[in-house]
Amino acid sequence: MTATQTSKAERFRALHQGPGAFVIPNPWDTASARILAGLGFEALATSSAASAGALGRRDGGLTRDQALAHARRIVESTDLPVSADLENGFGDAPEAVAETVRLAAEAGLVGCTIEDSTGNPESPLYDEALAVERIAAGAEAARKLPFPFLLTARAHNFLYARPTMDATIRRLQAYDKAGADVLFAPGLPFVASVRVVCSASAKPFNFMVGIPGKSFSVAELADAGVRRISLATSLYRAAMSGLLEAAREVRESGTFSFVERSATTAELNRIMGI
Repeated sequence: MTATQTSKAERFRALHQGPGAFVIPNPWDTASARILAGLGFEALATSSAASAGALGRRDGGLTRDQALAHARRIVESTDLPVSADLENGFGDAPEAVAETVRLAAEAGLVGCTIEDSTGNPESPLYDEALAVERIAAGAEAARKLPFPFLLTARAHNFLYARPTMDATIRRLQAYDKAGADVLFAPGLPFVASVRVVCSASAKPFNFMVGIPGKSFSVAELADAGVRRISLATSLYRAAMSGLLEAAREVRESGTFSFVERSATTAELNRIMGI
């Protein structure tokens, strides 16, 4: 691995150790990555759904090779550290997760998230014992790398029916013991819930903004103990909402008022540094 990747990895780890919370936005292509870098963000992360959407696919519709190739383009577009949403590791077996971590490092990434969702609606979460084995395998693969690759473990209880705080905390604490560097539980409904989860482990906690009614301010999240705030598909959806609004105006009204409130090409180029 190059010194550049090592430097990025060290910067990424340091962000998790600093005071307060930092925001890690989720670009979906080279241009959005460069814009976010130009605006001053200190790290980037891919979103599986936004990456798939950028390629005209549904979330979960990319193979491991496709997801990592897309992530590599994000990595190569800026000098920022980049982590990747790699879903369930593209395989059920712990060995598949370990291989995904190894390949993620080869793609230039300095971290990734692995979730405990199976992709099977009949049984949406891995059995806890297997889920822990999968994180342990990923953590072992990460420790063998010549730089500090950060493995984030995601507990997805609150994205499915009948979630409980006890089950979520139990999973997160088990992932902590298995070697995860960062913990993540999307869908927590209240700031109070976030505070309880953050207090259950000393590991940095990632909060996911993007769910209406369950997205809180940086100040609120930092006060609750959150260290990292990711934005999931929210920026991609905001950009596509702007496209829809403008295109519908043209299609339905034959007018172009959106031009008056759009950023200029020169401004975008300036922010991207091109």
